[in-house]
Amino acid sequence: MKTSIATVSISGTLDAKLQAIAAAGYDGVEIFENDLLSTHFSARDISSMMADLGLACTMFQPFRDLDGLPEPQRTRAFDRLERKFDVMQELGTDLLLLCSSCSPIASADRAMTIADLHEAGERAAARGLRIGYEALAWGRHVNDHRDAWSIVRDVDHPSIGLVLDSFHSLSRRIPSSSIGDIRADKLFIVQVADAPVLDMDLLQWSRHFRSMPGQGDFPLDEWADAIRKIGYQGYWSLEIFNDRFRAGSASGVALDGYRSLRLLEGGITKPSASASALPARVSTTGVEFIEFAASHEEAEALGAMLRPLGFRPAARHRSKDVTRWTQGGASIVVNCEPEGLAHSFDMVHGAAVCALGLTVPDVSAALARADFLRIPRFEQAVGPDEWPIPSVRGVGGSLIYLVDKASREAMWAHEFPTRSNPKPRRC
Repeated sequence: MKTSIATVSISGTLDAKLQAIAAAGYDGVEIFENDLLSTHFSARDISSMMADLGLACTMFQPFRDLDGLPEPQRTRAFDRLERKFDVMQELGTDLLLLCSSCSPIASADRAMTIADLHEAGERAAARGLRIGYEALAWGRHVNDHRDAWSIVRDVDHPSIGLVLDSFHSLSRRIPSSSIGDIRADKLFIVQVADAPVLDMDLLQWSRHFRSMPGQGDFPLDEWADAIRKIGYQGYWSLEIFNDRFRAGSASGVALDGYRSLRLLEGGITKPSASASALPARVSTTGVEFIEFAASHEEAEALGAMLRPLGFRPAARHRSKDVTRWTQGGASIVVNCEPEGLAHSFDMVHGAAVCALGLTVPDVSAALARADFLRIPRFEQAVGPDEWPIPSVRGVGGSLIYLVDKASREAMWAHEFPTRSNPKPRRC
C-alpha cells in the first residue's frame, strides 16, 4: 500500500505538518490550499521540503465549482484553473482534485459538464498535469460516485480521472459493489476516512466528525476490497476533517493515521483477501496484571481501597519497591520505586495505572505486529537476575507488557517470591 495524508488532517504550520507526516512513515502528502496560503514559505520552498523529507506530493486540493457554469463565471473559473496549474507545477505535483459543483447557478446539463471537463483535460494535458473529479456527497447535481464515474468515462480524456472518497460514498450508503464498474487506470487517487453514523447535515458531518479507519462505523473493509479487486495500485490517502485531531499533536495524529491505513490494508474487522505485509493479529488470552504507579502515601490509600474489594498483599518484588496484590486470579501491582518510568508517571499523573500486562500465546508475533504499526518498544535497565518482560508503549505514555502464557507462572515465582504474611514496604 502506498500511503498518503492530506495536510488538513493534522494541526500546526505546514512545515511542521510535513515533518510529522514524514516521521510517521507516509510515502506522500496532499497539500491543502489553505495550508499553503497560511505559510510564509513559497510553493517552491514547500516542494523542496517535501523532496528533502522523502515525500511525494500526491495531490493539490481542492478546486471548486468548475463544471456547469454560465458565462462570465465559466471563463473566470477556467482562469482560476490556470492559476492553480501554476501552483501545482511549483509544488511538483501533477494531480489536482476537482470537486463536483455546489454552485447554485451550476447547470444540471450533463453534456455541459462533460464539455467542461474535456476542456479542463485539454488544458491540463498541455502542462503535463491531471485532474481527479470527485463527487461531493452534497454536490448540487453530481453527488454519487457512480454519476461521477459515468461522466469521467464519457469525457474519455487521459488527463481526467476519478477520485474516490470513502466518506462521500459511504455517508450516502452507495453500494461498494458499484466500484467494480470503474477502470483502475481512471482511478487517480483514493481518499480514506471513517466516521460514526450520524443523522445530520452531510457537509457538517464531513467537516467535523470524520475519523481514522477503524474508529467509526463505515464498512471500510468491503469498500477497500472492492477497490483492490479492480486492480488499483495508487495511493491510499487519508483526508480527515476532525476538530479534535486539528487541536491535537500533529505527530501523534499523523502516526495514528499511518497505523489506521496499515490496519485497513490488513483488514479492520476481518483479514483482507489481498496480500498484506501486516502481521496477523495476536489474540490476548487475559489481563495478567494491572500496574499502579504510586508514592508511598498514595500506596497506603490505594491499599485501603483494595482490601474491601478482597485484594491482599501476596508478595514483594525480589529487588524493587513493588508489591503484588491478589484476589483469586486477579493481580494488581503497586510500584513505589523512587526512579524509573513508574516514578515519572506518578509525578505527572499521581497514583494511576501506568501499565497493563497482557497474556498472549506468541510474544514474538505480537511484537512483530507492533513493530510494523510503528508502536515503539519500551526498554529500561534490567537488574541482576530480573525477569525481562517485553513491553511496548501504550496510551498516554503507559506501557503494555506482553507475557507468554506458558511462562507466566514462572515469571511470578521468579519476580515475586511468595512469603507468608508478606509486609510491603509501606506499599
